[in-house]
Amino acid sequence: MAGRIAARLAELGISLPQPAAPIANYVPFSVTGKLVVVSGQIPLRDGAIAYTGKVGVDLTPEAAKDAAALCFVNLLAQVQAAAGDLDLVKRVLRLGGFIAAPASFTQHAVVMNGASDLAVAVFGDAGRHARTTIGVPSLPGDAAVEVEGMFELA
Repeated sequence: MAGRIAARLAELGISLPQPAAPIANYVPFSVTGKLVVVSGQIPLRDGAIAYTGKVGVDLTPEAAKDAAALCFVNLLAQVQAAAGDLDLVKRVLRLGGFIAAPASFTQHAVVMNGASDLAVAVFGDAGRHARTTIGVPSLPGDAAVEVEGMFELA
């Protein structure tokens, strides 16, 4: 029988991918006590980066918002690997977003809402979190967005 979070993901039409392997010298997540800290996840779909380039130049803020949501799905895949069961997530504590964009771009928060909105859609009030969102000149693999996270387990 599926757990409540698995059922909620199914309602949203989301299936978790295999967790992405690190591309450099780091681990995909660290667990200490009841905290899971997940390394930044890019918008991978079927092993390829689904959204590349600079937001506001190569893709719209709305498309980048979808990229941020996909990053959150990839975060959940890592949390599932760390905890074994997403029902153990007590709270999404923090998300950090990195948006590849030119210096003139100012809608970073709108883009990051893709991840934040999905966190609340999946976990309800437990998905409300602290957040940092910054613009950067580039990301690994020319990804448009990267999202990292911290989760509290029960």
